[in-house]
Formats: sequence, C-alpha cells, structure tokens
Amino acid sequence: MSPWINYHHLFYFKTIAEEGTVSKAAEKLRLGQPTLSAQLKQFEDTLGVQLFERQHKKLILTEQGKVALDYSKNIFKMGSEMYEVLHDRMKPLRPALHIGSLDSVPKQIVLQLVKQAYKMSPCQITLSEGSSDQLLRELSTHRMDLMISNFLPTGIDSKGLSPKEITKKNVAFFGHPKFKGLRKGFPKSISGQPMILPTYDSKLRYDIDHWAKVHDLDLNIIAEGQDIATKKLMAIDGLGIVPTATHTVTRQVLSGELTELGQLQGVHEELFLIMAQRKIANPIATKLLNTFTV
Repeated sequence: MSPWINYHHLFYFKTIAEEGTVSKAAEKLRLGQPTLSAQLKQFEDTLGVQLFERQHKKLILTEQGKVALDYSKNIFKMGSEMYEVLHDRMKPLRPALHIGSLDSVPKQIVLQLVKQAYKMSPCQITLSEGSSDQLLRELSTHRMDLMISNFLPTGIDSKGLSPKEITKKNVAFFGHPKFKGLRKGFPKSISGQPMILPTYDSKLRYDIDHWAKVHDLDLNIIAEGQDIATKKLMAIDGLGIVPTATHTVTRQVLSGELTELGQLQGVHEELFLIMAQRKIANPIATKLLNTFTV
C-alpha cells in the first residue's frame, strides 16, 4: 500500500524548490527554519527518496525531486481549478498532452499526430524539440507523454518504454535540377558529389554509410545536420544532394525545386512513437500509441 501523502509537506517541498533555500521558503511561509527542515526530512522519509542534494548552502533538486516538483505543481493547479469550477468561476482546463520530437522528424508528421490528438479529444498540446538524450530523459521521468524518434532506444535507455513503428518509407537522393544528369548510372554517378547527410544521431546515417560501402561510393560530405527543413533549403539552393524519404520533399519535387536522382535499395526512413510506461497513463497518448500510423 502506498504511503499517505501529507499535502502540507508537499506544499512545503514545492515552496522550498521554488525559492531555492530553506531560509527563503521559511520566510515566505512564516515558519522557523528548523521546523521547515524537519518537515522536509519527514516528507523525504515518507516518500523513501532524496528530493534535494545539499551543495554549498544551496538545495539542488535530484531527478526524483524534479519529478515530484512537476507533480506538485499539477496537484495544486488542479486544486485551484477544482475550487474555481465548483464556484462556477471557470470552465475545466483541457487535458494536456506533451509531445517531443527530434529535429530530423518531418514537421508534417508532427502535424498529423497533433490533428489526430485533437480528433480524439479537445486537448492542450505542448510541442518540444531536442536531442535524443534530452527527450528520452524527459519521457522517462514522465515530464513528456510521447516522443517521435527515428531510432529505437536500446539497453538501459529502453527500460520502461513502449515503442511503436509508425512509418517505414523508402529513401532516395534528391537534388537541385542541375543534378538531374546523375540519374544516369545511379548510384555510381553520385560518388564524390557534394552530399548533405543526417548526423549519427540518426539510424539512417549508419544505413547510408553501409549502403555506400556496399556500392563502393565516395561520400563527399559537405554538411551534416538533423533539421530536415535546413537540409532541404541547402539542397534547393544547389549546395548538395540530400537523402530522405519522398514524403518529406513532395511539395519541392512537385514545384520543380528538387528532383529525385535514385533510390537507395534496402535503406528506409523509420519513425517510432514512444511512450513511457506509468501507473496512470495519459489516455490520449495511449490511444495515439495504439492507433497512429503514417
């Protein structure tokens, strides 16, 4: 059976975390420092975790402390909302959904996911971008509900995560129309040509390296990046050719800004939707994980 949470202790913890020191929190709460320190220690003992690390008279939140602070903010926010709703002062807030994605994920995929979420429920969505390590940390500590990734976490990073493949598309090289002559003799024709490739944060980069080795191609890499929008702009400007799935450059191909040079047989762009397992799951995130595909 879970321990009973003392909400006075929870409020004291929240105030200490927001003020940064026990002394400042004690002043704000009009309590003595020894009393407040004792209440914090009792709260940590009840939870069975350390919420702060003491560093040079400063209190630094631990990873567990950061999670507890997020929950405490939501708890007191919901309490205030409940009071207002009961007194007909406001309408209930929409359910929240926090989605994270890598820079390399096409923005139209994020848009499709958002639209699907709105079809399921009128919700308030927060969108974040970042590195794979940062997003996985946010996901694992339940500060994010869903993550769109181009790789599957492995080893310790995969613990407690539920992934689902949402798309698997063929990859081709695309470039400014001035490169259309490279269609003839592809893939040998692109050996030594200026290329704009994804970084090694993406599984696609490893697959491209392997494909190039099999075909004995010289990769003349002029730029690397995760942001597909930036790479497309560079390719449209004629700086180099870029490998990507067709659906990410459909508009540019139809407008004549880019042309397909040839497909990379056996190389695919895969995207995954990942959710962290939790006792109380976000119902919208769960539905999206079970139903969303591209």
